Amino acid sequence: MVNRNYNRPVLIKGARIVDPGRGVDGVGDVLTREGRIVSAGATLTPLDVPDGAHTIPANGLVVAPGFIDLHCHLREPGYEYKETISTGTRAAARGGFTSLCCMPNTDPAIDNEAMVELVKRRAEADGVVRVFPIGAVTKGRRGRELAEMEELAAAGVVAFSDDGDPVADPNLMRLALTYTLDLAMPISNHCQEHSLCPGGVMAEGWTATRLGLPGIPAAAEESMVARDLALAEMTGGFLHLAHLSTAGSVDLVRQAKRRGISVTCEVCPQHLFLTDEWALGYQGDPGRTAGPLNYDTSTKVYPPLRGSSDVEALIEGLAEGVIDCIATDHAPHEVASKEVTYEEASFGISVLETALGSLLSLVHGGRISMGTLVDRLTVGPARVLGPSFEQYATLEAGSPADLVLFDPNLEWTVDTSQFASRGRNTPMEGVNLKGRVVATMVEGRLVHQDFGI
Repeated sequence: MVNRNYNRPVLIKGARIVDPGRGVDGVGDVLTREGRIVSAGATLTPLDVPDGAHTIPANGLVVAPGFIDLHCHLREPGYEYKETISTGTRAAARGGFTSLCCMPNTDPAIDNEAMVELVKRRAEADGVVRVFPIGAVTKGRRGRELAEMEELAAAGVVAFSDDGDPVADPNLMRLALTYTLDLAMPISNHCQEHSLCPGGVMAEGWTATRLGLPGIPAAAEESMVARDLALAEMTGGFLHLAHLSTAGSVDLVRQAKRRGISVTCEVCPQHLFLTDEWALGYQGDPGRTAGPLNYDTSTKVYPPLRGSSDVEALIEGLAEGVIDCIATDHAPHEVASKEVTYEEASFGISVLETALGSLLSLVHGGRISMGTLVDRLTVGPARVLGPSFEQYATLEAGSPADLVLFDPNLEWTVDTSQFASRGRNTPMEGVNLKGRVVATMVEGRLVHQDFGI
């Protein structure tokens, strides 16, 4: 990570401290020193603060552990014209994310020790937040032969996935889940039964019919979710389901957890905030109409944006804890990948810099509490990754000073020309959001600020 030379003591004064891991939600002070949390909770006196400490007045702001993203695409190596570790980690810092788990659908794929080391070295040299590689489940992500999972684990991956494609062969998935028992790392599967959606580009339903586009039925996701849950029950392995998008998937996970199956899952901000109607190119405004060619390719994402009933089920699952965490599935693309027909456009939305603003709409709307939101961005992903990550999901004294400071009421308009990410591909261009990160720290170093600290 880039050293910002900002390791002087810092006092964040009078913020609302939201630290779900410790059950803390109240106004107080946070003090950091030499890259560690010294205190977070009590109001400090001048005698408690080291000489030379920099004080940040934080009335009306929220301070929380830095967010952990279980699922993002940094594109490097191989697709640096879409994103780099440098630009992606800076986008993450703007969004309040201090730890990123990057998917292995690079070129070459992250399927061996050398590739893991390459990503780690580049992250150390060019990144401003923590980067943890995820290793491929199969060699080259081709779905034919398991990668050397033990070698990848020893090299430093934190999970396994062929994301971008599922592990389609059920026997390979069974073997991979069995290996997780010794490695104590989850397999994050991209649940998509290709045979059910050949050529599909958006959710099956009224909007797809209106635009004359081939649809992707909910069953394409749900059938593989059901398969993976059965395999997890058979093996006892560690299964993590990536980017759930349907009401049926939420219910399948709910039932599986009641039966004691070892499964965790995630949902993405875009599937909690957007619906398939946004593809019509008018931000889902039902008071307007769109012609057959008036569609917004920036809405093309996998899994696809779905209808309002699915969004409601996802929110409910998040609130009750069926869904363990929020992950961005940040998928940046160059302009040429989106300025084509909907069928030809690449799947993916650039999410890191808009995630918090869109998610806070759930808090402002009374759908979830602030504590729940922070929990699903910190404690939830840390639990998926294992005990060694708990230190990054808390403001407990002695833990690394990874934290985010945000104004939950600051209104702003999305302007992709100001993105740090190379990916400007989002349907949220020009959308007004309420809530924005004003500062992000990693190991006590200020890696993003949006006001004059």
